[in-house]
Amino acid sequence: MTLHRINPAELSPPTGFSHAVTATGSRLVFLAGQTALDGDGKVVGAGLPEQFETALANLLTALHAAGGAPADLARVTVYATDVADYRANAAELGRIWRRLAGRDYPAMAVIGAARLWDEQALVELDGIAVLP
Repeated sequence: MTLHRINPAELSPPTGFSHAVTATGSRLVFLAGQTALDGDGKVVGAGLPEQFETALANLLTALHAAGGAPADLARVTVYATDVADYRANAAELGRIWRRLAGRDYPAMAVIGAARLWDEQALVELDGIAVLP
């Protein structure tokens, strides 16, 4: 399996994402949206950074269960109930990402959402991974 991250010089330098990712492999893994739910199904974390860390950990747990690793992520979409809050916390969210998932950034988008399935959830992440 090979993921090749493409960041053309003509585009703004990416920070915490790749502009494009090409993937070759034999298995696609579609990861369902993950929020900051604990094992009992309760949203944990009062603020965005805490919820982001739990949601990302949940996404990576699902990926590991499917036989993948963070470097296999080709695409991640982040749904945030407050995009301004997400931008204000971007540096901390980046540190959380690098600690849990490393520096191999997938193609990413952040989308504002009026609310998520669980009213207390501030962020949700879903993704696509390519495994060998």
